[in-house]
Amino acid sequence: MVSILAVGCEGGGVKTYSDAGSTIKATVGGEFIIALDSNPSTGYSWVAVFEETDFELISDEYQASNTNKMVVGAGGTHYFRFKALKAGSCQITMNYQRAWEGGAIEKKVFNISVS
Repeated sequence: MVSILAVGCEGGGVKTYSDAGSTIKATVGGEFIIALDSNPSTGYSWVAVFEETDFELISDEYQASNTNKMVVGAGGTHYFRFKALKAGSCQITMNYQRAWEGGAIEKKVFNISVS
């Protein structure tokens, strides 16, 4: 199942995906968003790994779920907005990791079909 939701601040008409289990369908020049739960207060953050000839990373933004700034340690959502550059079958791997440690504690692979 692919989760698709509207993200108000990210712009209208751009689909948002959070489930790595299904194929994302995009068109050359089209944009899409990958949104993943995140909690940077733990030191972990999502890092996108992809071929730069396949996609352009338009934006990389974290938004806290709770607008109350007094809540320490609350999680949120990390949004990655991509633009498809060429047709074909491609992948974007999302690694949840700490920059100072080797390896990811979680990986999500998104398969993208660009036409």
